[in-house]
Amino acid sequence: MTQLPRTTRQILLASRPEGWPTQENFTLSDATLPELGIDQVLVQNHYMSVDPYMRGRMNDSKSYTAAFQIGEPLEGGAVGVVLASTSHDVPVGATVLHNLGWREHAVVEAANAKLVDPSLAPESAYLGALGMTGLTAYAGLMYAGQFQEGETVFVSGAAGAVGSIVGQIAKLSGASRVIGSAGSPEKVARLMELGFDAAFNYHDGDVSEQLQAAAPDGIDVYFDNVGGDHLEAAITSLKVHGRVAMCGAISQYNATEPTCAPRNLSSAIGKLLTIRGFLVGEFSDKADEFAQKMAGWLSDGSLTFDETFREGLDNAPQAFIDLLKGANTGKMVVRL
Repeated sequence: MTQLPRTTRQILLASRPEGWPTQENFTLSDATLPELGIDQVLVQNHYMSVDPYMRGRMNDSKSYTAAFQIGEPLEGGAVGVVLASTSHDVPVGATVLHNLGWREHAVVEAANAKLVDPSLAPESAYLGALGMTGLTAYAGLMYAGQFQEGETVFVSGAAGAVGSIVGQIAKLSGASRVIGSAGSPEKVARLMELGFDAAFNYHDGDVSEQLQAAAPDGIDVYFDNVGGDHLEAAITSLKVHGRVAMCGAISQYNATEPTCAPRNLSSAIGKLLTIRGFLVGEFSDKADEFAQKMAGWLSDGSLTFDETFREGLDNAPQAFIDLLKGANTGKMVVRL
């Protein structure tokens, strides 16, 4: 019989970041694994996700989800194999997706462990294109953004995990033009390889001017991952009855002073704009629809996804810090 681990390693929140997170905000700790209770599973995590939303949970402020607690392990998406189980529904040997990342092993309620099939796609894909990331892109564009065939779409942070999928879904769904912004020449080139009609490096000049050059006839939908000057630029370029799907505002997550943009929000009145924030959880009823479409796109090769890997739990904090600074192309994943 294989000896089950009795301890594991995990990353704790050591202190709350002020501005940009640093290594000092995290602590690597050993922990004793509890005995399994009824309907629980012991999972050896193979991959864990780091995501921009986690920065907000490091603040001690009221939000849509509970803040991480100092001295407690962080949480986030993870996928791995079941080593032990007291559940009839989640057997030993199954591959599962759950939310107790930032640790090498986790005791998970069976009801919170989603069975996934590693023969259909790499395990890490269930943290990205086939998971919450992909559903965020699909539901945000199609439902929050109310995208219609023939429209022009602008995506900020377009080389990231969500943005790169948004642009491809828009093209596959009949967009007349898809524009993306990114932070390096290499990322801009990658967007063109993914089928974007135009892309620009926001470091190269004024975002509004670059967007207007890329979409001289305006845009219908803006998928916002960045906020700030990108949102201001989009408001300028949006047509009458244009829509904004606000997914994230990574340009502001580490700000220590109030940000000034957008300064043209009053334009939303005359243009009859819809500016809608959304959380992926409100579209859980679209998960099956998304999964069916995404499976088809991946199987016929019409949609691809990028991953940036970092190795080992020790490197998870730096992977998260690097993510916030744009070091990733596609999904940032830590291989454990």
